[in-house]
Amino acid sequence: MKNNNQDVKEMVQQKYSEIANQSKVQNETSCCGAGSCGTYTIMSEDYSGLDGYNPDADLGLGCGLPTEYAKIKKGDTVVDLGSGAGNDAFVARTLTGEEGEVIGIDMTEAMIQKAKGNTEKLGFTNVAFRLGDIEDIPLSSKRADVVVSNCVMNLVPDKAKAFSEVFRILKPLGHFSISDIVLKGDLPDAIKKEGEMYAGCVSGAIKKSEYLGILAEQGFVNITVQKEKEIIIPVEVLSQYLSQEEINSYKEKGMGIYSITVYAERPDASCGCDPRATCC
Repeated sequence: MKNNNQDVKEMVQQKYSEIANQSKVQNETSCCGAGSCGTYTIMSEDYSGLDGYNPDADLGLGCGLPTEYAKIKKGDTVVDLGSGAGNDAFVARTLTGEEGEVIGIDMTEAMIQKAKGNTEKLGFTNVAFRLGDIEDIPLSSKRADVVVSNCVMNLVPDKAKAFSEVFRILKPLGHFSISDIVLKGDLPDAIKKEGEMYAGCVSGAIKKSEYLGILAEQGFVNITVQKEKEIIIPVEVLSQYLSQEEINSYKEKGMGIYSITVYAERPDASCGCDPRATCC
């Protein structure tokens, strides 16, 4: 895979276009969503017990349950970044009620069409899906009370730009709850360069400390890791990318891949200082 942001985006679009036309079972039996890496469900969480869950919108692609931690209230405007077939958006809609609004943003046309079809079947009038790039979100500033995202920021090449856009679209005192994949230690080069693993949210991961640092740099406050769990990649999957010697080295170095759900707030600028300063 070329080290080019546009190449990464095109690869992700291609993979997730394939995923949009697969069933949840097909996606879960591929560690990377679109491919044939083995019969494992490595990252996905069980949504079936949540109000608003719709099986047609669940492609088995998430790595957390951000809506469960997002403190969504009745009447809120919620933006779901990387909304896919609408799974998190429909759960969020149950929490906002009919008086609220949910907007899903996805860069893959096939996903947008699938989500819109699911919305029509459900008869929702306050849920909408828009084609757009998370590095340039097609919404006005200070639009959202809450932003959620599920295992998607990982796929964005310029994470600082993406989080600056999240800051922009949030209202002052608005907040986000985002589930994503982070690292402790360094990934082997063979995995970093593998497009399939990138589309599976692994090789696009950055270190947890770097991830949280980006949030602070963009001006977010009250940054809190709400949930964290280790993701175990089976040896059978690693062996498709690494030699046995590399696998042994990988294990010995204590490399860790984790799913985290992180919360943060946009501060209130009314105190008169720079809106990105922590004094606000």
